[in-house]
Amino acid sequence: MSEQTPVPSRPSDVPGRVEPEAPETAETPVAAGAPPETPVEVEEEIVPLEPPAPQEDFPDPEPFSSGPPPLPTPMLVLDGDLPARQDPPPPEPVDHGTCSACGGAYDEDGWCTQCGERKPDPRHHFTDRPAAHVAGVCDRGVRHTDNEDAMALWGDPEDAGRAALVVCDGVTTATRSAEASLAAAEAALAALTGADEPAEQRIALATGAAAAAVRQVGEDYPDSAPSCTFVAAVVEDGLATLGSVGDSRAYWLPDAGEPVRLTTDDSMAEEQVRAGMGRAEAESGPLAHTITRWLGPDAPDQAPEITTQDVRSPGWLLLCTDGLWNYASDPTALLDVVRGEQERVGDDPLDLAGALVAWANGQGGADNITVALMRTLGADQAGGAGQDGPHG
Repeated sequence: MSEQTPVPSRPSDVPGRVEPEAPETAETPVAAGAPPETPVEVEEEIVPLEPPAPQEDFPDPEPFSSGPPPLPTPMLVLDGDLPARQDPPPPEPVDHGTCSACGGAYDEDGWCTQCGERKPDPRHHFTDRPAAHVAGVCDRGVRHTDNEDAMALWGDPEDAGRAALVVCDGVTTATRSAEASLAAAEAALAALTGADEPAEQRIALATGAAAAAVRQVGEDYPDSAPSCTFVAAVVEDGLATLGSVGDSRAYWLPDAGEPVRLTTDDSMAEEQVRAGMGRAEAESGPLAHTITRWLGPDAPDQAPEITTQDVRSPGWLLLCTDGLWNYASDPTALLDVVRGEQERVGDDPLDLAGALVAWANGQGGADNITVALMRTLGADQAGGAGQDGPHG
């Protein structure tokens, strides 16, 4: 059995290894059973900081190195006393109109300062006279609280044989129809007077423009369903060209000869007349003013029915809403009314239109009333028929 080399039991037994010395400690032996001593706190020595080295002094800037300072605003000093303060003059009084009931003045809010009556809405009654031979009156009537009729007129001041007339009647059962009728009338007149196409084409363009204007009202008021009727006429070269949708009408009332109704109603009453019912019975029945065609977003057909009429003789071209023809539908009956009022007020178109509106109100005024008139004088018209020129 070979001799085994002994294995060291600790590092110090390894030959040649030097054991490091244990660090000295400051511990004090504590007797058995004695409580440990509380360590003593050693205060740290406070070393004062050295003050910073003084910085180099900077010289002050040269005075006015950036230019001289701004001078104060000069003030003019006068000798003597200041003039007395002048108060501004009082504002000029504003005329807000005169009350038709008592003659008192309306205040800025539209109330009569004497009787307290409310100033009427200008939309309730308005007139137009673009030329001496063309005029119209649009009125609320007696029984309606609002005026949903509208009109727009043009007349050539240098040629009494040229004119354009538009009349619209808002459908009472449709909301925003007052706005619709006025927008339609104004848009149609702009189309009639702003184009150079033949008259029949301008009537078609005017009807389309009126329909688009009514649709726009519907877009401006999304919760509404605006609708209106339409009748328009353009007169030139002794010929009247007309178009209509609904039951607003046009009449030719010559000074001599037979009067003529120039338009055909789009209504149930007209359908009943075609079926054999008497016109007086149909137009006084429950379906008398139920229209079958109109202008509006929900209208099934808005193409105008176009007609023409020779107006080279003296007479009246009359466009109106049913507020007038309700009381004189037949052309002969209406001519009798016109002649009676003409004898009373004369040949002025504005006076006669106002007289016809007053007559309809006197019959009951059950609806809004619009009357638009053109006076034709035949071959002796100022400017003469047949002259060419722009339509606008």
